Amino acid sequence: MSRWAALPAELDPRVRQLVVRLRRLKDHSGLSLRQLAARTGYSQKSWERYLGGRSLPPREAVEALARAVDEEPTRLLALHEVAAEAWRNGRRQATAGEPEQEPLVTPASLSDAATGPRSPGRSLRVALVAGAVALVLALSTAVLLVVRLSGGDPAQPASPLVATGGQPSPAASASSPPSASASPSAPAYTCRPERVDGHWYAGLSRTRDAILASGHAGPEVAEAQCLLRRAGISPGVIDGIFGPATERAVRQVQRRAGLVVDGIIGPHTWKALRQ
Repeated sequence: MSRWAALPAELDPRVRQLVVRLRRLKDHSGLSLRQLAARTGYSQKSWERYLGGRSLPPREAVEALARAVDEEPTRLLALHEVAAEAWRNGRRQATAGEPEQEPLVTPASLSDAATGPRSPGRSLRVALVAGAVALVLALSTAVLLVVRLSGGDPAQPASPLVATGGQPSPAASASSPPSASASPSAPAYTCRPERVDGHWYAGLSRTRDAILASGHAGPEVAEAQCLLRRAGISPGVIDGIFGPATERAVRQVQRRAGLVVDGIIGPHTWKALRQ
């Protein structure tokens, strides 16, 4: 079994989960990195980056690895989808955190003025550069102003994510303070468990094969939360959001049913929940 180097400390937990799973599959197959590269069509250096957490493997590479080690790709692709979203969010945050550097047009202009008169062509180029820089700065300022006036904040989750009977108007959402939000004790979804043809349903979704993982939201998640509560395992609030409490409950029911404990709801976990 390979001795892997420690993954970067700043690596997102969802990306870390995918990389650890890929490492285990590679180790269990007994393939070396060179053999893995030959079977998947991706170079050995590419796999060193993917399995080292330095780069996110593309979806095709994950599918190729699954085929190379005779593994069902469904769960791997679900992990990859969640990891890709976390990877994109991390890159956007890193880009947003970088300080904006203003072009050094003014010092260059001052130095040109100190050296003496400039040629008409050079003056025109400097004027065009200065005008382009001013236009970019004006557009950036306008975009930021529109975002702030519209009340958008990328760091805060949108309230319509929790489905309720009706959607609050934007004016009401903007005018009401955070303490005036809906009471957390009121469930966003209503569980109506019933047994049909030997299977349990909660009245929110009849799916048996939807892939759900941390970060997903919607009626399918609420259906799973209701079935978890019916099985005697608390997923927290029935809000249709796949959060940490729901993931812990899913792992518990997978452990009870003798399934692979990965916190991801797939066809086998749905079968255990509906029995």
